Amino acid sequence: MAGKELANVRSTFVGKAHKVVIDQLLDDLLQDGVLNDGEIESVLEENSTTAKKARSLIDMVRKKGDEASRKMIAHLQNRDPFLHSELGLSSGQPAQPAAEPQTKQQWSTTVIRTSEAFWREKLNDRDIYPAAKHSMSNRVALLITNIKFTDETLNRNGAEKDEANMEKLLTALGYEVVKHTNLTGKAIDDALNEFSKHPKLKETDSVLVVIMSHGKPGAVLGVGWKKEISDNERPDEFPINNIYKHLGPEKCPALLNKPKIIMIQACRGEEEGSVLVRDGANAAVVCDNAGLRSVNKEKDFTSFLSCTPDTVSYRHPVHGSLFIQYIAGVFNTYAHKDDIEKLFRKVMRRFEEFSHQNERQMPTKDRCTLTRRFYFFPGL
Repeated sequence: MAGKELANVRSTFVGKAHKVVIDQLLDDLLQDGVLNDGEIESVLEENSTTAKKARSLIDMVRKKGDEASRKMIAHLQNRDPFLHSELGLSSGQPAQPAAEPQTKQQWSTTVIRTSEAFWREKLNDRDIYPAAKHSMSNRVALLITNIKFTDETLNRNGAEKDEANMEKLLTALGYEVVKHTNLTGKAIDDALNEFSKHPKLKETDSVLVVIMSHGKPGAVLGVGWKKEISDNERPDEFPINNIYKHLGPEKCPALLNKPKIIMIQACRGEEEGSVLVRDGANAAVVCDNAGLRSVNKEKDFTSFLSCTPDTVSYRHPVHGSLFIQYIAGVFNTYAHKDDIEKLFRKVMRRFEEFSHQNERQMPTKDRCTLTRRFYFFPGL
């Protein structure tokens, strides 16, 4: 019984429902005819705190019966899937005919270790990038997270969770993490340039670069970005193309023939999706050291972007972004046996399963020039 479900989770919903979600639920339930204008005004005007608004809303709906309660549960699943999951609620939809039972995917909260036997099995496979224990012990990653902006309306609430989750994951995968927080566009560029000279790059088997900020097509935004600038000002932005310039063979020969994995959590446009917080704000051929053979200037890269071109990327103000949450779950659970491209596909599948109607975010693999498969072999 849906009404009983709401009654059972009442206290948790009251304590954890975010104001934005409450407002959206009220709009949904008004459109459905579950609540009328007077009831909406009662919830908003007669309750001074978010908790009181949440208590008034859930009590008002559950007293209207199971059909009204089912609609609220369905809207909550769409508006805040994290809270819906934490409450352990049903889908909110009417019961469907019985089908074959499916085992629910269990996601590990820590990285599973690779076995010695699995690593040795892959060691001499020419279709796999070399991963000797010495090179794995010299792994290094760059992590840049913008959270607080000069314009406080752009602050990325919940990004602290993304930073902690990604630092934990990178460390568990065997990478020394070079971490920066709250950088301007120029400072991001300087950090990439400095990272390209890191002494461990000569010995490492791979690098990861993770950048999390607001974004726009082709760029991520620095913390000094403004919605409006004067004619003589330059926007505080970091061009994504600069990553490939800094880590390519011309400026960083130490990474020649080594996988360079780029992950970017940022919007790439302004097209709307769901209601969680958006992460947007409104060549010549070169030679290696021997001088005898040419190499492609973008060889051995792969990038994983949090959304498709021109669309927004969603972030929960408490739990962090969907993209980073799903990466952590997939990599923790499968990095011990799957190569990087397979891991990316599993993250994309999680978004496919999460999607509601046409309101969806879909990560995108971009500029992939890996010529072999890359495995992390964590724990060796």
